[in-house]
Amino acid sequence: MADFGGGDVEAFRTEVRDWIAENFPAALKGKPNPMMREERDKPPSAEHEAWRKAMGEKGWGVPTWPKQYGGGGLSGAEARVIQQELGRAGAYNPIGGMGVMMFGPTLLEYGTEDQKQRHIPPIVKGEIVWCQGFSEPGAGSDLAALSTKAEDKGDHFVINGQKIWTSGAQYADWCFCLVRTDFTKKHEGISFVLLPMDQPGVEVRPIKLIAGSSPFCETFFTDAIAKKEDLVGPLNGGWSIAKRLLQHERSGLSGAGGGAGMFGSRKTLDQLAKDYVGVDDKGRIADADLRMRIANNAINMRAFQQTAFRAMAESKGNSGPSSATSIMKNAGTWLMQEQHELTLEIMGHQGLGWEGEAFSREEIEAVRTWLFGKAFTIYGGSQEVQSNIVSKRILGLPDMTQNK
Repeated sequence: MADFGGGDVEAFRTEVRDWIAENFPAALKGKPNPMMREERDKPPSAEHEAWRKAMGEKGWGVPTWPKQYGGGGLSGAEARVIQQELGRAGAYNPIGGMGVMMFGPTLLEYGTEDQKQRHIPPIVKGEIVWCQGFSEPGAGSDLAALSTKAEDKGDHFVINGQKIWTSGAQYADWCFCLVRTDFTKKHEGISFVLLPMDQPGVEVRPIKLIAGSSPFCETFFTDAIAKKEDLVGPLNGGWSIAKRLLQHERSGLSGAGGGAGMFGSRKTLDQLAKDYVGVDDKGRIADADLRMRIANNAINMRAFQQTAFRAMAESKGNSGPSSATSIMKNAGTWLMQEQHELTLEIMGHQGLGWEGEAFSREEIEAVRTWLFGKAFTIYGGSQEVQSNIVSKRILGLPDMTQNK
């Protein structure tokens, strides 16, 4: 393959289009990624596995990651071309999850060469599922108050404690985890470790949500083991790594409402409205007020996406994401939730179904996705936490809590 690092992007587009046509299974066209669903109650199909392997070998699931670890080694412009051509073909990116959105980028920055060589390639190929061991019952917004303990036993740590809201823990192979290695200090007593989930000292209990799924879990560690070689960064230096990882998480979550396909369908709001509400004699959505609100959402989403692309490009020259990810996370969440609300409004009484033959799969999925989307205001730090970050770190406003 030619090096398109600064070359002809349109020539690269032709290559991408041809490769997708040759490798993407026709049976998957227009379908959502089954591994991104709230419940993975069924094994992936043979077509999905073939597609995952093809994208993994190509490195295009993480197109901008370094080639030396299996990534695409491409520019941001080329990555956008891949995203656009996947959408054009009715295809999805089968490589994702927390390993791609949060842990991988963080390890590329803070990990040793040995850690990168061991952990990055399986993420690139979609072979390993990761979960996040951060929040605890007594350490949510004040994450640094965590108490899960890691005792130094020479060549390994013994971990005891409890984590909460560990998304996808019931499916995960590995966990990136914050543990306390020094109880005499708060922020400076936290370390960042990696541990396998398939060991006797790890117990996972899914938590059922109002959307009817169990993406979140309670996770209990009882004499669980993390090897010393899987300590990321220095001992007691995990807080800085955690902050950077949360920036990556917010950056990823900010793009969560990226358009078609977010409701278990590849239809846009405009297409849905024409199907459910009907059209006027000019072929427009019949309800003028609804038409205007859908147009405003589309305009705001496009502006948001362009801003997100610019922020991603700027982050590469600024040693990673900045505090601006807090702005993007809040904005993306609001736009996504607005899309959810509009979808149910468009479907009318058909957008109120929970189960039964009277409702299509798409309609039931829309209701469950609307409910599940409420959690995005909490993911990666609540809206209030993000507003505090914007206030202090971007606007330079004083911390009002100091005056109490």
